[in-house]
Amino acid sequence: MKTSLMMAALLTGLTLTGTAQAQTTTETTPPAAAERPERPDFAALDADGNGALTLEEMQAQAAARFAAADTNGDGGLSADELTAQHDQRRADRQARMIADRDTNGDGLLQADEMAPKGDRMAKMFGRLDANDDGNVDADEFAAAADRMGRGDHGGRGAKHGGHGDHEGRGPKTRG
Repeated sequence: MKTSLMMAALLTGLTLTGTAQAQTTTETTPPAAAERPERPDFAALDADGNGALTLEEMQAQAAARFAAADTNGDGGLSADELTAQHDQRRADRQARMIADRDTNGDGLLQADEMAPKGDRMAKMFGRLDANDDGNVDADEFAAAADRMGRGDHGGRGAKHGGHGDHEGRGPKTRG
């Protein structure tokens, strides 16, 4: 399932290659930033404003996020509360995406506004084209799918962003 989703995302990206080549823009936001949940800035975490973060301040921020999601105040998150939180984050992310990419100001995103910025598509293609011949054959495509299924995304670090595996063990290393 995970491999299928990654391959679908990869194929979607590859279909935008022609549009991406036609567009010349400067990259203002790292591509991954638009895909991540919004994180509090340093000032928001530094509750006492002393210019340093303590573990307690970081724990307080996490507790505040939990409390905001726990809309009925029962101390637990139901499926409905988790869904509402997810839906709100998605709506916020979509609004930011439109605001960031809607270059003609019509409130809609056209194909040229959705195209990957900068040389992101070229970098992705370069990771697929293992023998650097300017083409991706079926074997290279399958090898990339296999790497993605293992969590090895072409040099982006350990699986799960270096935060360990699902069993709570430390960061995985590529090898």
